[in-house]
Amino acid sequence: MKDSDDGRGIGHGEAVIRRAFRRSLLVLALLALAGAALYLWLRPPAAPPPLEEARVAPPVTPPEQPAGGPPPVPFTDITRQAGIGFRHVNGAYGERLMPETIGSGAAFIDYDNDGDQDLFLVNSRHWPGQAPEGADAAPRQALYRNDGSGRFEDVSEEAGVALSLYGMGVAVGDYDNDGWPDLFISAVGRDRLLHNEGGRFRDVTDSAGVGGGDHDWSSSAAFLDIDNDGDLDLFVGRYVRWSRDIDLEIDFRLTGLGRAYGAPDHFVGSHSVLFRNEGGGRFRDISAEAGIQVSEPGSGLPAGKALGVRPTDYDRDGWIDILVANDTTRNFLFHNLGDGRFEEVGVFEGIAYDRDGKATSGMGIDAAWFRNDRDLGVVIGNFANEMSSLYVTAGGRPPFADEAVLEGLGPPSRLVLTFGVLFLDYDLDGREDLLQVNGHLEHEINKVQPSQQYAQPPLLLWNCGDRCRQRFVPVEEAGDLGRPLVGRGVASADIDGDGDLDLLLTQNGRAPVLLRNDQRLGRHWLRLRLKGVGANRSAIGARVELTAGGMVQRRELVPARGFLSQQELPLTFGLGDATRVDSLLIHWPGGATQQVEVAEVDRLVEVEERP
Repeated sequence: MKDSDDGRGIGHGEAVIRRAFRRSLLVLALLALAGAALYLWLRPPAAPPPLEEARVAPPVTPPEQPAGGPPPVPFTDITRQAGIGFRHVNGAYGERLMPETIGSGAAFIDYDNDGDQDLFLVNSRHWPGQAPEGADAAPRQALYRNDGSGRFEDVSEEAGVALSLYGMGVAVGDYDNDGWPDLFISAVGRDRLLHNEGGRFRDVTDSAGVGGGDHDWSSSAAFLDIDNDGDLDLFVGRYVRWSRDIDLEIDFRLTGLGRAYGAPDHFVGSHSVLFRNEGGGRFRDISAEAGIQVSEPGSGLPAGKALGVRPTDYDRDGWIDILVANDTTRNFLFHNLGDGRFEEVGVFEGIAYDRDGKATSGMGIDAAWFRNDRDLGVVIGNFANEMSSLYVTAGGRPPFADEAVLEGLGPPSRLVLTFGVLFLDYDLDGREDLLQVNGHLEHEINKVQPSQQYAQPPLLLWNCGDRCRQRFVPVEEAGDLGRPLVGRGVASADIDGDGDLDLLLTQNGRAPVLLRNDQRLGRHWLRLRLKGVGANRSAIGARVELTAGGMVQRRELVPARGFLSQQELPLTFGLGDATRVDSLLIHWPGGATQQVEVAEVDRLVEVEERP
């Protein structure tokens, strides 16, 4: 499958030259640092200074901003007025058990097919025998129905999703092509598959064969069509081998705090799972034969500790591949060979390690053509004092190189502890911006690390295109989006039908935050809802190219993005000042292409695959 011509010319060439120049400056800076390090090494040793927390300085100067900087786009917290009364329960009672820190996720899903985006929120629960005194009922999963204006009603009981389990994440997809989106919930312990039967869900986990074991710990999951046969398969990320006994035996501690939440490098990893859809509501575990079980050469133990999953056709060969962000071990890139097998090529393609050849604490993950050219970028959120990674192809082809510093993401992301990451065009200018959702693990981290806080503000980075020395510029004023959170997952959708993307941010042990996008920039937009015919009905895996206002934008319909969460299925394109779409080309899963005429903008367009 080949991309259409993107019309790049002199302007793009200048941008490439600028990026090459910036790379040269970075190389010179690294050489200077190496020389300084050699001098310090050869210099006679001095008396050691008193031990104190390291203060990490940004590696480069702040970027130049175009006149005016990021446009004013306030986000308004409407959680309470929208009717959302959910609160996440992590079950923490003092033993500092690792699962308490990770969850949870959320999904926007039009579960009742009325055209607007409803909201599913994943909950955990109390540990056995540890429910607090006076607790009325066990914490449950929650589903909120949208009335179309951005007001929500709790319909968890009537919709059949009020289940009690130690939930982590969620995946959305119409796995049986009946026109109703289904739900998969990942968990500590057995996972759940909920079949949507006309707006009410039924637990079909056992008959489908996707529950896993009582001692598994599943994280992010994704529906995807690995074999282009028109139905959705299921990938389930697995984190570490965990039990309460293992956790307490490790007895991880921080000086000044005592027992603390264990670091993942103290735990053995786990193999993720790939289920192939066999039809008739059943799945088959093909993990081993498909080649996604990666073991360490010496020990033979599982090499993966998956937290983030992002399907993408990174090499545009027509077969969906799988990116996995692993925590404290190398990231995986499972290249789809097209015959039901995958080859793990993360090291070969340059996405396994950071620029220093080290594994990072990978959590959330997303991918986008954020430069509006053929180069794919993959962002991965990492731990505190460990900047986020931004792996980018060159000339539209792998291998990837980490350009977080060059593109302006590195310095502002270094101190925070990042879970959810998401590319989105929040200001509708036709360029995808970047959001990071942050929050620490330890309530009292500030006592031992003064630069760290338990609640941390999200980081919104505006994509200024080629007008800046560095592409991503931190947004200082974004309304209620700037408030500190114990952030974990992130999901986006147009909840009120005004064309821009609103946000749902989950918190660990706290209430989620629903943020309405109140931009008033007068920019144009187009939203696209796809329906597969030969492809899977959800059209998951479709790639869309839109040309307007001299820009070629590319989007991939993959709801499994961010961290433990799912985005809405309709795609949103910001058009800036453009009042017309020059070209709209859809690459359907399976290889069919379809050119679509767009008569007007500022509306939702529904497209069914042409047989």
